[in-house]
Amino acid sequence: MNYVQGDIASQYKEHTGRKATCIIAGIALVMAIAVISIATGTVAIPVTDVVRTLTGYTVSTTFDSIVWNIRLPQILTAIVAGAGLAITGVVMQSILRNPLGSPFTLGISNASAFGAAFSIMLLGTGSTSSSDIIINNPYITTIAAFSSAMLVTFVILMFAKLRGNTSETMILVGVAMGSLFSAGTMFLQYFADETQLSSIVFWAFGDTARASWSELGLISAVVIVASIYFALNRWKYNAIDAGDDTAKGLGVDVDKVRIRGMMCASLVTATTVAFLGVIGFVGLICPHMARRLIGDDHRFLLTGSIVAGSLLLLSADTIARVIIQPYQLPVAVLTSFLGAPAFIYLILKGKRIR
Repeated sequence: MNYVQGDIASQYKEHTGRKATCIIAGIALVMAIAVISIATGTVAIPVTDVVRTLTGYTVSTTFDSIVWNIRLPQILTAIVAGAGLAITGVVMQSILRNPLGSPFTLGISNASAFGAAFSIMLLGTGSTSSSDIIINNPYITTIAAFSSAMLVTFVILMFAKLRGNTSETMILVGVAMGSLFSAGTMFLQYFADETQLSSIVFWAFGDTARASWSELGLISAVVIVASIYFALNRWKYNAIDAGDDTAKGLGVDVDKVRIRGMMCASLVTATTVAFLGVIGFVGLICPHMARRLIGDDHRFLLTGSIVAGSLLLLSADTIARVIIQPYQLPVAVLTSFLGAPAFIYLILKGKRIR
């Protein structure tokens, strides 16, 4: 009997060890790509000089300026934003029990973009300076984006409850709401003046290049707090994956977990959109990438999705910066190109995902 128990314990330890190894390998890969990304661009910097600059040595004032003021904030923003979008995607897919759930597919990203556009045009939070577009009050912009995102969230949850919480209902309502808010954004663009139109169109091209250290700090704070909350509720998400009745039988307040989870996910999405614009498909694809490697257990899946999101958005951002040099392609263009066929695949094979 003790031999059998020891064998089971050994197999479980090996099983969890493989998951941890995948996560650690992913983190190492993110770090390696980050260094390569810093070295890559219109001005090429040797990797050795990148490492020396990051460790505090001054190779040259030019390299210092490029690394610390331009590339490092952009790269860290890609890592943080990718992690935030991915973890919101995996939480939405769990609490809604819908493999196609993500901020983009459920219309939350489009609603956040409308909120930001509304703030820019009617609340005067956007302006231009030379060739740059400036957000005068990022907090009001974020609040407006969050409010729109929460409106969509509550509409989706309301319809899901009325129609039996089916995946089809949530996806259809999300698509409809996304279309509605996209139309609202176009309506605002039609009546906007030149400065307002430039600021609003700015959000249509989701890009990490526009983030400075201050924007990175705010995005990071929101993503970290939300990730901690999600991690504290990982067992509840595992229970909900087994079904609402099973979760309730285990003492989980499903409705409360669902609403709070969607609120946190909406806050992360709204903050990201308010500063970076709409970056689609990261929250949809990365959780499924992680699932195929480490399974459905949220103890590992949350961390795995964070790593997958960081890896995907960082890689896409690096490719976008060099693919049509000397011009820089917005990263959202590349993620959409990659995400569209993957989204179609998930629709066709959706029954095999969960």
